[in-house]
Amino acid sequence: MSKNQLSGSQILLKALSDQGVDVVFGYPGGAVLPIYDELFKQNKIRHILVRQEGGAVHAAEGYARSTGKVGVVLVTSGPGATNAVTGLLDAMMDSVPLVCICGQVPTHLIGNDAFQEADTTGITRPCTKHNYLAKDVDQLARQIHEAFHVAKSGRPGPVVIDLPKDVMMAQADYLPPAKVKHKSYNPPVKGDLGKIREAVKIMAAAKKPLIYAGGGVINSGTAASQLLTQLVQTTDFPCTLTLMGLGALPASDKHFLGMVGMHGTYESNMAMHDCDVMVCIGARFDDRVTGRIDAFAPNSTKIHIDIDPSSINKNVRVDLGIVGDVGHVLEDMIKLWKSGQNRADEKAMKSWWKTIDKWRERKSLSYDREASIIKPQYAIERLYELTKKRDEVYITTEVGQHQMWAAQHFHFDRPSRWMTSGGLGTMGYGLPSAMGVQIAHPKALVVDIAGEASILMNIQEMSTLVQYNLPVKVFILNNQYMGMVRQWQELLHGGRYSESYMEALPDFVKLAEAFGGVGLRATKKEHLDDVINEMVACDRPVIVDIAVDPKENCYPMIPSGAAHNEMIFGPGDDADTSVSDEGMVLV
Repeated sequence: MSKNQLSGSQILLKALSDQGVDVVFGYPGGAVLPIYDELFKQNKIRHILVRQEGGAVHAAEGYARSTGKVGVVLVTSGPGATNAVTGLLDAMMDSVPLVCICGQVPTHLIGNDAFQEADTTGITRPCTKHNYLAKDVDQLARQIHEAFHVAKSGRPGPVVIDLPKDVMMAQADYLPPAKVKHKSYNPPVKGDLGKIREAVKIMAAAKKPLIYAGGGVINSGTAASQLLTQLVQTTDFPCTLTLMGLGALPASDKHFLGMVGMHGTYESNMAMHDCDVMVCIGARFDDRVTGRIDAFAPNSTKIHIDIDPSSINKNVRVDLGIVGDVGHVLEDMIKLWKSGQNRADEKAMKSWWKTIDKWRERKSLSYDREASIIKPQYAIERLYELTKKRDEVYITTEVGQHQMWAAQHFHFDRPSRWMTSGGLGTMGYGLPSAMGVQIAHPKALVVDIAGEASILMNIQEMSTLVQYNLPVKVFILNNQYMGMVRQWQELLHGGRYSESYMEALPDFVKLAEAFGGVGLRATKKEHLDDVINEMVACDRPVIVDIAVDPKENCYPMIPSGAAHNEMIFGPGDDADTSVSDEGMVLV
């Protein structure tokens, strides 16, 4: 045995350090104590002790999405690993690069139903990009380096390393990252130039084009968002963004039509329905965007650019698919457009923008601004107005009505400032995610826009915030209901509010104080600005309880199974429309 050999735990920490890891989110247990012992002996990697393993994964997601780095999680075997599963699937659905190290019972006990044993690789196989069961300490360094390569290459995603306790304690030589090359997974980043040339030709011939961009643009890096903005401004094409793509094009850009999909703007959804050429960039045609597939953009030629070849033609058949990193493809696309051979039809574009401007006049995000009660939209608008001049503002959300109102009314001019659970829709995501963002950006203002139901899913992470002096702000829109559930019950189930009313809610001000944070409350409109300013000025974790209208619904809305031109609007909409029996305004 070489005197230079390291234990498996030492190999793990050295590999993490060589991969540039500076923070790990985790929770100890018997199976991972050798790793925690090595963590105690070093100062390169910071460990953040969460209060439940699900919070660790969401925190790592927030860290990863706000930095572009790989987030790292450390959990013990059995329940530690199973508690992490929801976060892993969330990261898989939203393409977040994570490496999750799970402790495991010693190799000779695997399959024996040992204490705190679970088939972690079997359980996590469907919800990770890849996973490893590390049975040989000689292969451990290679597997860790490969895990980081897989997590961040191509379409990003979570990777699990299931690490038995005896492998942590065994000895081996260390293999540095430079000596590890993944032979089978090297996704292409450059798109086919012939196909890009064909795409540009189709775009130039369009009369009613639309650029539809998603989270893949943000995943590609800041340069890709800048290139998207350049393409939009160069072509003068209208652009819509998905929930996950907000910030990829500045919300202040005149070409931005607002978010698309179930709670998107009228102009965005109508443009998607009526366009004759659709350029999908880094989005995946998910059901919340497409609505009814057989009525989705029925007269359009569809171009799809994505680094994941399995996404192309998966949900919607397209006319031209381009596989590649969207940043590289956009760069080539702009060069070809500027070469002088391709120009948009100015007369047609002028007519198309005139139609879009007519749709914009609908002001589909309007609400009753004169109401004496605090409307949730108003609360978010005031939060935006009072924070927009700050250099660094990051917003996370839980899941529900408040999430959609935040997407509609908080405006993002930069990428990676918006963290939300899109594909999986995980209640409880926002608070631990904000924790991860605050760790990555200690001087930034980080606000979790929450609902009173979702925040209780991971409220225990307030304890973590207090322990590490993380001044995360929790901005609760408290309508005393599971709001989105109540809205669907009202509109689609005859107003039968089955188990959606939140009875016995805690006093959130006292709850914040019990954790060692600060609690604030606003019950009147005239007090809201003062409460927001006090929240922002506070250098400690804060929970703000905003009493909002319990009956407010999130509009506009495309009902499940409807088309983009079958949107519904709230009562009081003064457009030339008809009113259904449920009091909804139909286009």
